[in-house]
Amino acid sequence: MIKAVTLLALLGLAGPVAAQIQLQHHDGATLVLPREAQRVVTLAPNLAELVFAAGGGQNLVATVEYSDYPAAAMNLPRVGDAFRVDLEALLALQPDLVIIWASGNPAALVDRAEQLGLPVWRTEIRELADIPQLMLAMGRAMGTTKHAEPAVAKFHSRLSAIKAQYKNAEAVSYFYQVAERPLYTVSAKHLISHSLGLCGGVNVFAELDSLAPSISTEAILDADPELMFAPEGEGMSGGLDQWRRWQGLKAVQQDHLYYLDADRISRAGPRFLDTLEQACHYLSAARLKPGLNKKAK
Repeated sequence: MIKAVTLLALLGLAGPVAAQIQLQHHDGATLVLPREAQRVVTLAPNLAELVFAAGGGQNLVATVEYSDYPAAAMNLPRVGDAFRVDLEALLALQPDLVIIWASGNPAALVDRAEQLGLPVWRTEIRELADIPQLMLAMGRAMGTTKHAEPAVAKFHSRLSAIKAQYKNAEAVSYFYQVAERPLYTVSAKHLISHSLGLCGGVNVFAELDSLAPSISTEAILDADPELMFAPEGEGMSGGLDQWRRWQGLKAVQQDHLYYLDADRISRAGPRFLDTLEQACHYLSAARLKPGLNKKAK
């Protein structure tokens, strides 16, 4: 005797079967979810911000330290930070999707999480176009596409305006100081370098191999950039004043030492465009005259 459920299926009368969702890892491999993710954990602050932007805040059950935007993210349980995660606590949450930052979360941590059977999605953002693409993919993964699409449209609109405004901008060389001691910068592979190029910024260390290479004082003096950037925020000093001892540097001579909001410039999310607009303004200032505002407002 044919079971009722089988008969219904044969007649096409059974309820819809949840479709699998395919998510692409940063390296091109695929993660397959059996259904929309209802219990999501993010292992980087910008990923939590992106989940909220994609309309999935109610799906987020935990995140990591420093996930403080939007305000609702501050109330979520923490499972560690970007570098150290309590895997036992993570397993206890029974997430159906764990979103990680491929170049930020340690590879050993990611590998162990996958070995434990957790559905890990390895993401990476190297270009501005990756931000809206990831937001859309998150919306699809969580069933919040209708919320993600307007946010993506807004992002594209703002980005198009920036590109149009600086389409023919004259090149200005710059050094981006990630940290003062030891000295770190970014190469052309980094989102910051790619983005500043849209408004005429030329990274003096673009050709270095690693994403965030260490650099020597001598190399910076030799490169002699026209402008210097550094992130600055709560409990974090940008440290650009150290360069004032070298009065021969073009950036020092013209007083083009500029600070950018650390959270916005360091977290690849919708707010990144806020600081990109500010950085583009500073690059324009370097083309026109010295001595405009050097602190982010």
